[in-house]
Amino acid sequence: MKKWILSLSLAAGMIVLAACGNGGDDTVVKTNEGNITKEDLYNAMKEKYPQQTQQALQELVYKKVLSEKYKVSDKELNDELQKTKDQLGSQYEAFLAQYGMDEKGFKDYLKLELLEQKAATADIKISDQELKNYYKKWQPEIKVRHILVDDEKTANEIKAQLDKGAKFEDLAKKYSKDIASANNGGDLGWIDYQGRKQFVPEFTKALDTLKVKEISKPIKTEYGYHIIQITDKKKKKPFNEVKDQLKEELKLSKVDQTKMQKKLNEVLKDANVKVEDKDFNGLFSEATSNK
Repeated sequence: MKKWILSLSLAAGMIVLAACGNGGDDTVVKTNEGNITKEDLYNAMKEKYPQQTQQALQELVYKKVLSEKYKVSDKELNDELQKTKDQLGSQYEAFLAQYGMDEKGFKDYLKLELLEQKAATADIKISDQELKNYYKKWQPEIKVRHILVDDEKTANEIKAQLDKGAKFEDLAKKYSKDIASANNGGDLGWIDYQGRKQFVPEFTKALDTLKVKEISKPIKTEYGYHIIQITDKKKKKPFNEVKDQLKEELKLSKVDQTKMQKKLNEVLKDANVKVEDKDFNGLFSEATSNK
């Protein structure tokens, strides 16, 4: 799964903070006993949720300054949204609800992620030969499901049931301790080539060796024992049809969080970011220092 899932909880705060952006005395709620203004809401957020508000402010500033230098097209944004829908499948609506977001709010967050990616990869060069070598190893998306249990005995019993014709989705719901996927019959959605590497090594190795519809023997990892199945696989397209996509994938594979933050700091410094609210003094000091 993509990295934004780890930090998406900030997005709701970012949206609320953005609504406070005009500040001042704009009224949010009216009562007979007095009104609640945007400034009241803003101050309440700072007081009750200081860390989340700081993080949300950072996201808003990043979006503002990055949008001036880099552009994300509607097609790029819609393609990224569709990838998420493909990954989450029937869990997509529940996913949005979990974070208190609608699709518009989620697209705003995806746009920021794409802007950050464009900034981080802007100076990375990929040669034609490097791209062709990558294509030789590259594999198209696969649709994966699994059942995770604690012990080998249970895993073997489940595998035996599957071999006798039991439904994978039924056993996943009954036995799997990966609750999120168990509720969806063990389905992990569509996984791209780089996404395979996000799993523990034993799981990734199984994905590289399994055929479509084949059910693995129990695979031991640090989380327990997995039974894995690839249910579908997309056709590998000709090089010329996917080379632009692969170039971006390869660029992103060369970016880690340290490099990403370094680039963001450079962009903030170029934008001459200055914090006017004393409660946020030092929030961007690393990015705006003269070091």
